[in-house]
Amino acid sequence: MGDFLMDFVLVLFYTLRDVLPILILIIFFQLVVLKQPIPHLKKVILGSVYVVFGLALFLMGLEKALFPVGKIMAIQLSDPLFIGVSENEVGNWRSYYWIYIFAALIGFSTTIAEPALIAVALKAGEVSVGTISVWGLRITVAIGVAFALALGTFRIITGTPLFIYIMVGYIIVIIQTIFAPKKLIALAYDSGGVTTSTVTVPIVAALGLGLSSAVPGRSAAIDGFGLIAFASLFPIITVLGYAQFMDLKTRFLKIKRERDAI
Repeated sequence: MGDFLMDFVLVLFYTLRDVLPILILIIFFQLVVLKQPIPHLKKVILGSVYVVFGLALFLMGLEKALFPVGKIMAIQLSDPLFIGVSENEVGNWRSYYWIYIFAALIGFSTTIAEPALIAVALKAGEVSVGTISVWGLRITVAIGVAFALALGTFRIITGTPLFIYIMVGYIIVIIQTIFAPKKLIALAYDSGGVTTSTVTVPIVAALGLGLSSAVPGRSAAIDGFGLIAFASLFPIITVLGYAQFMDLKTRFLKIKRERDAI
């Protein structure tokens, strides 16, 4: 308990050190540049305290829980004894199907719970006046992340270069961007960014590093990173695909109504 408190105090100090310049900058512009008093000063002070303590607790949670859990799961699921792989099958990508399933499920579940995605989906629903479904957008993005992590873990196990997947992925995005409805392109690109936030990144990073250290012949520095790039790219593809599908569906229904009216 004493070690935990010491670690928390240290993390709290570093968090305060990082947040303080932002607070000073905001206060400076409010008082010196805008020459306006800070509205609801007590609430602002209380909110700042909450932010510092909340970030410190979050960072402690990452260090003590999410990172270790992600690494342990990756090591266990890639252990030949655990998944029942013989010595001759070690390193064979077909033998690690549990890894792909776990990566897809963890990607889907963490993305659904991602606060940044929830915020973007709610705002998108408000701006579009209900045209964009909040749950439809969240599930579409989550499917993209699920596929991305399954493919990313396949890349780690096979040892294939990262740039091939990323190049092909962005070529697909460019082609989709040309044909997708213009009003949803920006939302699709933003959806790729919000997936790499507070909940997803720690587990994804731990999964990649743990898996690369457990699979024979892989390097944590070379192969362990890159999963987050997958998690940023493939949601763009799925959201653009969703936008194209909805656009085609709308056109089809419009044509059908016109035919029925004749």
